[in-house]
Amino acid sequence: MAELGDMDDAAPRVVDTPLGWGAREEMNAAEAVMWRVEVDRTLRSTGLVLEELDTLPDWDRFLAAHEWGVRMAARFRQRVVEAPLGLGAPRWTVDPDFDLRFHVRRARLPEGGGWPELLEAAAQVAMTPFDRTRPPWEAVLYEGLPGGRAAYLLKVHHSATDGLSAIQLLEQLHPPTREPNLAKPQPRQTDEQPTSPLGALAGQVRGDVQAVPALAREAGSLALSSLTNPVGALRSATRYGQSLYRVLSPPAAAGSPLLARRSLSWRFTALDIRFADLRAAGKAAGGSVNDAFLAALLGAYRRYHAAMDTPVDSIPMTIPISVRKPDDPPGGTRITAARFAAPVSTADPQARIQQVHALVRAVRSEPALDAVGLISPLMARLPGSLTARITGPLTKANDLQASNIPGITREAYLAGAKIERMYIFGPLPGCAAMITLVSHGETACVAANLDTASFTEPELFEHSLVDGFAEVLALRPGAHPPVRRGGPG
Repeated sequence: MAELGDMDDAAPRVVDTPLGWGAREEMNAAEAVMWRVEVDRTLRSTGLVLEELDTLPDWDRFLAAHEWGVRMAARFRQRVVEAPLGLGAPRWTVDPDFDLRFHVRRARLPEGGGWPELLEAAAQVAMTPFDRTRPPWEAVLYEGLPGGRAAYLLKVHHSATDGLSAIQLLEQLHPPTREPNLAKPQPRQTDEQPTSPLGALAGQVRGDVQAVPALAREAGSLALSSLTNPVGALRSATRYGQSLYRVLSPPAAAGSPLLARRSLSWRFTALDIRFADLRAAGKAAGGSVNDAFLAALLGAYRRYHAAMDTPVDSIPMTIPISVRKPDDPPGGTRITAARFAAPVSTADPQARIQQVHALVRAVRSEPALDAVGLISPLMARLPGSLTARITGPLTKANDLQASNIPGITREAYLAGAKIERMYIFGPLPGCAAMITLVSHGETACVAANLDTASFTEPELFEHSLVDGFAEVLALRPGAHPPVRRGGPG
């Protein structure tokens, strides 16, 4: 979050209004599912941002930054309330007992510690479940990194934000200079009253009633289209039905026998890649930076399975795809999942990039890509235990989930400390690994969250991950080698 400075009468004034980020009171269907499936502990949706700072911020200034941040983004003062019997979608409401001291703290790494200890501490925070009676976020300032550096950890529930909207928020809250901004908005704390469970139910009923006219208009429009162009309507319905079958069918790949187990234990690792080199490597093979990223991950899987003497041809894999529209309110989660059988046995990185490019292009073009979004409203109205039984097998079948998120391109600061790296460790909703790339300045920051029951030799996989990126980067002559944080490359 950004910082709070003393106001100066001579400084130009701006409108003292909060951000519109996270202003929607009712969870959308996908967010409701993420919140409720946690009755199954292996489906927890905890995301974590980890930022490396060039110096240790002043503690008072750091606290003031968060006090300002929760006034700018009201979501951080809100907890979740459910209607009686779980009817309808969960809603966000102000926490009348909000206490910043509960959510923000500082810690010191062991003497002589560094990135290995930082990643271990961050994983422990991520594995700890939220207090669901409070706003689901917390922040930790870690001191004790070598060279006087520090680290900032922000843990947020996935029902509050996806990776893209988290970056959008941080870009607005992280100032572009080290000095305090004396002219930034200073919204006052509102006297909003909390919503009760019965109030949540009443809000659900009002929302359903208000949605009826729009649904009726849409149904009428579809009926008119079918009458005026029955052949075209039939063709469209057929194409959509075929697409729906492909989207909902499980990937044509069995799960790896090495990665079959799941647990509640997470392990973090991080790599730094020069973004321009990764993009050039993808382009050299006829693909994008995202294709190169995914191909590097699959190369790591190939190397790991070969080293464990259990080669596999392909694995079930999922990538999130944003379905955010220009007129959608900022904040929240607006993603769908694209599942496919990802090639692992292809040794040539160039051929692997081309395979990934074709696969991703095909799944992105599916008319029924957001089919899960169509059934989410139904699942959001089911008891959490039943929702978990329906959605759990879909995510637990994945040996890999991977996400590529555009990060902040300009310089960014936190309470006077420059943010030099930003990593996003995504949740493990039953999958073996979640690996995320965030571009921060000139660096592609890769964060891997591994289930230690799936990866019984995590050190071996981390070395395989470095080698997987190295073989892709070799397509770009003179590319900088990948750098593993917390260990040798």
